Amino acid sequence: MGGCFSKPKPGSVLPDIEVKVELSLLEKEKEVDGLSPNGKASPFADCRPNGALGHGSDDDSTPLPLYHKPRDYVEASVCHVKDLENGQMREVDLGSGRALLIKEHGEFSAMGHKCPHYGAPLVKGVLSKGHVRCPWHGACFNIATGDIEDFPGLDSLPTFQVRVEKDKVIIRANKQALQSQKRSKPMARCSAVINSSTGFSHVLIIGSGPAGLVCAETLRQEGFTDRIVMCTMDRHPPYDRPKLSKSLESTAEQLRLRSTDFLQDHDIELLTEKEVVAIDVKTRSVTFEDGLRMEYRKLFIATGSKPKPMNYKGKDVRNVFHLRTPEDANSIARLANNKNAVIVGTSFVGMEVAAALTDKAHSVSVIGIESIPFKKALGEKVGKAIMKLFEVNRVKFYMLNEVSEMIGHHGQLKEVVLKSGKVLRADVCVIGAGSAPATGFLKQSGIHLDSKGFITVNKTMQTNVDGVFAGGDVVMFPFPPRNNKKVNIPHWQMAHVHGRVAALSMMGRATEIKTVPYFWSAMFGKTIRYAGYGDGFDDVIIQGDLDELRFVAFYTRSEEVVAVASMNYDPIVSRVAEVLGSGKTIKKRDVETGDISWLIDKGSQ
Repeated sequence: MGGCFSKPKPGSVLPDIEVKVELSLLEKEKEVDGLSPNGKASPFADCRPNGALGHGSDDDSTPLPLYHKPRDYVEASVCHVKDLENGQMREVDLGSGRALLIKEHGEFSAMGHKCPHYGAPLVKGVLSKGHVRCPWHGACFNIATGDIEDFPGLDSLPTFQVRVEKDKVIIRANKQALQSQKRSKPMARCSAVINSSTGFSHVLIIGSGPAGLVCAETLRQEGFTDRIVMCTMDRHPPYDRPKLSKSLESTAEQLRLRSTDFLQDHDIELLTEKEVVAIDVKTRSVTFEDGLRMEYRKLFIATGSKPKPMNYKGKDVRNVFHLRTPEDANSIARLANNKNAVIVGTSFVGMEVAAALTDKAHSVSVIGIESIPFKKALGEKVGKAIMKLFEVNRVKFYMLNEVSEMIGHHGQLKEVVLKSGKVLRADVCVIGAGSAPATGFLKQSGIHLDSKGFITVNKTMQTNVDGVFAGGDVVMFPFPPRNNKKVNIPHWQMAHVHGRVAALSMMGRATEIKTVPYFWSAMFGKTIRYAGYGDGFDDVIIQGDLDELRFVAFYTRSEEVVAVASMNYDPIVSRVAEVLGSGKTIKKRDVETGDISWLIDKGSQ
């Protein structure tokens, strides 16, 4: 394997966690995390101090051209030295842009003020032990380096020089960095002399979702200089799939995570519309549907999930969709315009599509096999509250029901018949009734699959076959908070983590998963945030007002909080993620009292 590597600094442990939260120093910013275009770039670096009081950097780690001309920088006095207490943050204006000023342990630091993922204001996030956690989706950034330390997202933040003169805090910042609010980490280039038609790659990645993309970028960031090939059945470069169901009219270009040029610039070869049909682990080779065969030294499988098959009559009827691509999303939005839309399934994807169609379609109907949406994931009380939100927005539910037949006229969908006998008018139907791992091509490979088709991996994401790794929705992996019980957590954020862990393992720098699962869902301009692993919860403690959809729900097993969900209660989910991520436990009795100010108010100015 090419490149020279140094030992990565272990993730910091937070034994006696004390989290500070800065509450709205500025006018409340409108949340656009469901719609705004995603960022670029890449995570994780060895931590090195900069940006502290009296010594700092002017974005010396930013892979932009170096700017030495004074006019490329702005310098401003932003506050008095005593304006901030330890553990507090403030968003400050430098004239050419804003920065986040932080004071911790008596030292000031400054960095970009928006999370590069979806643009969340980090001043409303959680500051703890040298990093800031995003209030919307839980990404973490080192306050000294700006490096991303936990996902989601691919970018790090620029950092700015801070000094104190005559009790005034002064920030010096590169103007371009102030405007971009994000930076890519430097990446190695491929030094191997290989013709692109050569049927060999040192690392072959199957899948271009977050697991595959982060794996490729982490390899390059950590100095890997041999060939990397990433193949996908998709026709597009990597894009932000969670937005498909929230913003149906977005194009692949608007959703893209990385451009073709970016991948080429960093020697990450992308093969689109390539389906793998077989893997031979003895010869270390992969065969594609078109007959192409490629050998590998290391293989990473991140093929994601596929829709679960459904049994019903009329499968040849058109205008019935599984939402998989931007083209699917665009077609659904177009066909539903002033028409009748039917959603089969109350998964998060199905419900998000239903919400997105209410301002386009003449009618929206949802068919579910459970009595209440999200009952298994969020509990009956939260599920009922969300169901009411949909009903207020004219969504009609047909629960405890299934589809019997799709009826068409000249091949076009016209009616959906339920097993109860009910007939629904339908011009477009979206099936969101769950998914299964896309691992059918592995059945004869020798790579171990469990009874449901998931790939089983160890704590470094390696399969039972030497040199073969897997990550994302397709894996069962040991989860430390559950005593390394093997679990499947099909979250966008978790896939990023798997990609990084696999990349480091390939390079002989094994590291274990250290993250708190985090996901979100956006409906009718409101966002549900969720952190932890609540599978098997036995009780739900609700604080706040479910009717007003301003609440926090704590999910408990025995006497311990294992997960939390909220609406309109930021940054409490990120705060709980910070506590759980430190290895500490939150007891059920701590959240039953009704007083959760200890989770909200500490450290606010």
